[in-house]
Amino acid sequence: MEVDCRSLFKVTKKRKLTEGLLMGMGNPLLDISAVVDHAFLNRYQLTLNNAILAEEKHYPMFAELAAKHGTIYVAGGATQNTIRVAQWMLQSPNATVFCGGIGRDNFGIRMQSLATEEGVHVRYYEDRTAATGTCAVLVVGGERSLVAYLSAAAKFKVDHLQKPEIWALVEKAQYFYSAGFFLTVSPESIMLVAKHAAATGKTFMMNLAASYICELYKDPLMAAYPYLDYIFGNEVEAKSFAQMQGWQTSNVNTIALMMAALPKASGTHKRIIVITQGVDPVVVAEDGKITTFPVLLVPKVKLVDTNAAGDSFVGGFLSQLVAGKGVAECVRGGTYAANIVIQHSGCTFPKKPSFY
Repeated sequence: MEVDCRSLFKVTKKRKLTEGLLMGMGNPLLDISAVVDHAFLNRYQLTLNNAILAEEKHYPMFAELAAKHGTIYVAGGATQNTIRVAQWMLQSPNATVFCGGIGRDNFGIRMQSLATEEGVHVRYYEDRTAATGTCAVLVVGGERSLVAYLSAAAKFKVDHLQKPEIWALVEKAQYFYSAGFFLTVSPESIMLVAKHAAATGKTFMMNLAASYICELYKDPLMAAYPYLDYIFGNEVEAKSFAQMQGWQTSNVNTIALMMAALPKASGTHKRIIVITQGVDPVVVAEDGKITTFPVLLVPKVKLVDTNAAGDSFVGGFLSQLVAGKGVAECVRGGTYAANIVIQHSGCTFPKKPSFY
């Protein structure tokens, strides 16, 4: 069944929002975004539409980008992007909170200032031994390649969450979100909060994030999986997930249904799978059925770069979910947010959304 989102473009009344309603945990990275050419990618053995962790051969690239004219800096990292977009859509001060690891340096100060100005309540863990993490966002013809250098983001420990003042934020939140990238840093934090959510009837959500998460971090992903109420991903990640499960299919609809049907630790919430497919319809698996939703297409002349398109979709989706909206309206929020962000450089957006 396909739903025409255009029929849903109407003003709807929002639920009254409380502070700290939505909490994100992830790897905060200062995005270093620049337009490059294919020769640049080839020099560092990179491909478009891919996300990887930096290796030693990539380290000189960061200095090269910093010296490049037109390079911009944005408070980034997949989970933080999603939380920033959700906060922007909600327009309710401190409706969101975010935790992650940064260094005690100028990049960390800059990132905290940027996120706070946007209304996100950030509670970073500050590490004295490592620099704030960065992510090279390399844009070619509107498409991007991401290379993340985690540094201090990789220093985050579950101990930070267990501090009384931070755990109070966990107890206050009703919705939790983390991109799968956080599995590379602190699966213990994910499990702690996921079990809390299941025990208290709250909602825990995760993004598959990248194919390598499904492949190289299968064990921590599947340990968390029974506690996941919403799972997001794109069609490439969904197929990688299916391959690692040994499923003999590449059909996205079938994969989504199979993902939704895997065992769940708590019966409080059903599991909903949301798969984006670029310009093709969004696939939602719910209650054993598939529904598809068309996306908002951006004329090529208006496309700036696709960096954070997926993160932005999830942010828009979550903004409507925490406001009490149904799946169709959540998808509409997601497609709207992604549509806006890809018309800007990096994960940036106007001061206020026109969604409502």
